[in-house]
Amino acid sequence: MAKSKKNESAAIGFGPVLKVFFLCSVIGGSAVGYVWQKSQIYELGRQIRQNEIRLTQLKGDNQRLTDQLAILRSPVMVDERAKQLNLGLVPAQPGQVYRLPEPALEVPESNRSREIAGRLDGPPLTQ
Repeated sequence: MAKSKKNESAAIGFGPVLKVFFLCSVIGGSAVGYVWQKSQIYELGRQIRQNEIRLTQLKGDNQRLTDQLAILRSPVMVDERAKQLNLGLVPAQPGQVYRLPEPALEVPESNRSREIAGRLDGPPLTQ
């Protein structure tokens, strides 16, 4: 009988050890997960700050280049650049300029009768 009591006590002692090991594993795993999550949050925050700084720099560069383009497109700068490159450009003579009249918009005859009839039947346009 003494032999069976020894085997029972060993079996009973193994269960609590297994529970303690499992509990420690869960707590340790949770701690490692928490630390990993905090490091990921810190890293993402750092990346966001870097991207915001880069965005601010790009907006400044974009504004500076837009201003520079406006200056370079001005007639004064174009004339000055043409003189620097000796392109021989001169203003157009009055005889070289052709002015075209703006064509008048014509309404088809079928639409005119409806338009006039609609005005006569409906309320007046001005009051």
